[in-house]
Amino acid sequence: MIGIGEDGLSGLSESSRKALVQAETVFGGERHLALANVDERGRAWPTPFDAGGVLSCRGRATVVLASGDPFWHGVGSLLAERLDRSEWIAHPAPSTFSLAASRLGWPLETVTCLGLHAAPFERLVPHLAQGERIICLVRDGEAATGLAEWLAARGWGASLIWTLTALGGPHESVTQHRADSYTGDPAAKLVTVALEARGANGLPHSSGLSDALFAHDGQITKRPMRALALSVLAPRRGERLWDVGAGSGSISIEWALRGGMAAAVETRGDRAENIHKNAAAFGLANRITVVEGTAPDALNGLEAPHAVFIGGGLNASLFDGLWPLLSPGTRLVTHAVTLETDALLSELHQRHGGELMRAEFAHADSLGRYRSWKAERPVVQWSVVK
Repeated sequence: MIGIGEDGLSGLSESSRKALVQAETVFGGERHLALANVDERGRAWPTPFDAGGVLSCRGRATVVLASGDPFWHGVGSLLAERLDRSEWIAHPAPSTFSLAASRLGWPLETVTCLGLHAAPFERLVPHLAQGERIICLVRDGEAATGLAEWLAARGWGASLIWTLTALGGPHESVTQHRADSYTGDPAAKLVTVALEARGANGLPHSSGLSDALFAHDGQITKRPMRALALSVLAPRRGERLWDVGAGSGSISIEWALRGGMAAAVETRGDRAENIHKNAAAFGLANRITVVEGTAPDALNGLEAPHAVFIGGGLNASLFDGLWPLLSPGTRLVTHAVTLETDALLSELHQRHGGELMRAEFAHADSLGRYRSWKAERPVVQWSVVK
């Protein structure tokens, strides 16, 4: 796998040139093949992309050309996971992210780097914050225009935007704009967008986001109890959650914002649709799987979780079907608002241990010409590690 830039063959190392000369077949985009002056050995990637052609050449000298670093939003990982380690070698070139950061004078370790050429702009949502620097790979000039419009519509119109094209080549261009007055070329190709976020407030990093941020029909773990639940669920990057009786999916959303993956299990179709909407709005559709069905049957076939949250609907049958599915060390948190479920949690606590807690909240509300405390229903929380 050889990374190639806009400077073509002149930018390749001696080992990369040698591999290119010795290759029986050379795969790449049409632009890559042209930059490398590949003859009849060249085979352009099909649309949609399919790595089958490369895999059919196993055991023969084959080169795959990619932009910059093949392992940064490139084809490298797609091929490496299908090949033995002894079957491939990579010769990376400076990535587009590195080139963009060097043109702007940004320390790359402080920059968020995203590939948006095949992903929705909502992937930006968790990263947008005042002064945050982000470099995005986008499909083309039209997508860059769409990104500027998306930012302006969400209160980030004052953000500074740089469009960078053909980086490292003779036709390199870097131009600066504001998102709300962007006038880039929609016909431009190979566009990279760098932005310095200015405008609206970004998402807070604390647990317990405002209920108003979620689409819901009232079936939502309210902010205070959600914060308490997440403190015990203890999300960690790369871990998986089962969110059983997910309602709006608010627990799954906040879990995924911390870098985890979630399976949100919901019986009702309208609520499952709300979970889809919320996952998309937060840019987390790739991290949350919505499972429409009834637990525990709906859990069959799901990848084992590190944590489980049951926000409602717990009964003895559900627990008896769920508990054997959990591996030792799995964290389980469940809430109860009814006396019947309260009694079940008391029994489970006595049987399995853990922590049993009752929380009551009251909010100031009008009472005639005065104010008074309006109590919410108490919630019982049981948390346990299997």
